[in-house]
Amino acid sequence: MDTNLVIMVAASLIGLVIVTLAALSGWRGWLALKAIEVERATARDVPTNAINARIDVADLKERLRKLEAIAAGVEL
Repeated sequence: MDTNLVIMVAASLIGLVIVTLAALSGWRGWLALKAIEVERATARDVPTNAINARIDVADLKERLRKLEAIAAGVEL
């Protein structure tokens, strides 16, 4: 075999390994970022106290009452 061909193949293989490792590192970083975003979103969705939860429930009940009135054809 020609030594130049062997050197070119080895260099190409090393380059491919370097690019693959860089892409893998980027992928892991992206997954870590998404995990942090999910943690923040779930922490934000939880009501901070019972008063906020009651306000949310009252708001939902009011919306439901309005939707039922619309469905029944009653004008508010």
